[in-house]
Amino acid sequence: MKLTGIRSIEDLAKDGGLANKRVFIRVDFNVPLDKKTGAITDDARIRESIPTIKVAVDAGAKVILASHLGRPKPGKHEGCSLEPAGARLAELTGYEVHLTDDCVGDGPKKVIHDLRTGQVCLLENLRFHEEEEKDEENFARQLAELCDIYVDDAFGAAHRAHASVHALPRMIRDRGAGLLMLKELRSLARLLDRPEKPYVAVLGGAKVSDKIAVVESLLNVVDTLCIGGAMANTFLAAQGKKVAASKIEDDKLPLARTILQKARDRGASVLLPVDVIVAKSLDAESGRAVSVDAIPDGTMALDIGPKTIELFGNAIERAKTVFWNGPMGLFESKPFSNGTFEIARIMARAEGFTVVGGGDSAAAVRAAGEEIAKGMDHISTGGGAALELIEGRKLPGVEALRSAVAEEAS
Repeated sequence: MKLTGIRSIEDLAKDGGLANKRVFIRVDFNVPLDKKTGAITDDARIRESIPTIKVAVDAGAKVILASHLGRPKPGKHEGCSLEPAGARLAELTGYEVHLTDDCVGDGPKKVIHDLRTGQVCLLENLRFHEEEEKDEENFARQLAELCDIYVDDAFGAAHRAHASVHALPRMIRDRGAGLLMLKELRSLARLLDRPEKPYVAVLGGAKVSDKIAVVESLLNVVDTLCIGGAMANTFLAAQGKKVAASKIEDDKLPLARTILQKARDRGASVLLPVDVIVAKSLDAESGRAVSVDAIPDGTMALDIGPKTIELFGNAIERAKTVFWNGPMGLFESKPFSNGTFEIARIMARAEGFTVVGGGDSAAAVRAAGEEIAKGMDHISTGGGAALELIEGRKLPGVEALRSAVAEEAS
């Protein structure tokens, strides 16, 4: 993956390029909120956005931040306001963050008009307008009226052809990527452009169907593919193992066999669990380790066992490149968190280049502990976007930035 033609916010800031300009920064403040209190439970995405925001503030820009949050239904906005994100950004930076009552219209125009250089405003949730997800050009034009310069720092939304990441940047001549966006693209490029070998990928999560394309892509480049989580149950069942009450995708059994055969044909090693932690229900207070050849009737596999941790760990420790996406079990429940947390610890200690592919994997690493998270070379802020890049797909938000140079050369 090449970054040719993509300017950075630092490029745009040269020679006073941002001074007194209205700089629209598309951030990803789609942070998890506590359902009862509305408090932010993980502010990592906000923290990651700060270096880019600081460049604009220090350069004397009038900073306009925009993001989506959640999936609000048309006309129903409860629990989806960006107010908590604005408050948290203010706490972390000391900036006064002005939250507008909407993302388009007279309200935001007035707030932005009154901004002084180095001040920050946050537009209300972009998805309060259904035109955002429809990539509607008239909506993008309304956003374009608010700014002089466009910067995309929302890697987690870059795989969506939505108005604020796709239609809008193509309307703004001076556009570029934020520091987080570039960090994401450069880190993930190391997994795509001649990755150092041995290359080990660790995949988990619930469904084989969610990972078909990424598995196909990885089999072309990895030396070893470790499969855990509930999706491993389908592969075990495809090998004829009796997985009792464990969750499987019956309709994906033929696909699992095909994937295993493709791995053999391409010379890649696929490691599946040799033991698992089982219990009778998801809310069980404890579990026990059993061989995958002896899963008791009425029980389900909810985590990988100690022998599997060692098996996967040995591969990770020998690797020069490691990519991980998807937990190894029901890590949110303490009795079934050990497999996921141990894989995280092993990766954090590994000498190779380690990348965690966002989503639940990133949440699991942070749940494992701050020092473990610091031990990773890169934790992506965008699970879906990271997977699409690994699959070899182009991201609409990235391509919209790249086209700036093509337009200038024409």
